[in-house]
Amino acid sequence: MSEGKKIREILEKTKTIAVVGLSPKTHRTSHYVSGYLQENGYKIIPVYPREEKILGEKVYRHVADIKEKVEMVLIFRRSEEVLAVVKDALKIKPLYIWMQEGIINKEAEKLAVSKGVAVVMDRCMFKEHKKI
Repeated sequence: MSEGKKIREILEKTKTIAVVGLSPKTHRTSHYVSGYLQENGYKIIPVYPREEKILGEKVYRHVADIKEKVEMVLIFRRSEEVLAVVKDALKIKPLYIWMQEGIINKEAEKLAVSKGVAVVMDRCMFKEHKKI
């Protein structure tokens, strides 16, 4: 399957997205992209160390604290922080891990894939969604 078809399938199958690093600051990319995704029918679950609500949704401190089904974990953290995020995310068994544009961590990708989780790395979900 081509990369484009894989991404389209992931975006079509995903309903709920845990967004790690979703900033409450409206000028930040994580906030803008998450707001766009929310406007386009996705349920967004913010994962952030502070705040009680972001984009009108309850904020969690860790992905593993989320009790509802999450198909995707979208990561807005520095590349060197991604492995710890993926280890935490694997506890809730998402179908997909998406590392936003500019974020690359081969070790985290290898771990996720070894657990049967598909990975998209170094791609902007906003840009990819606009293509479909």
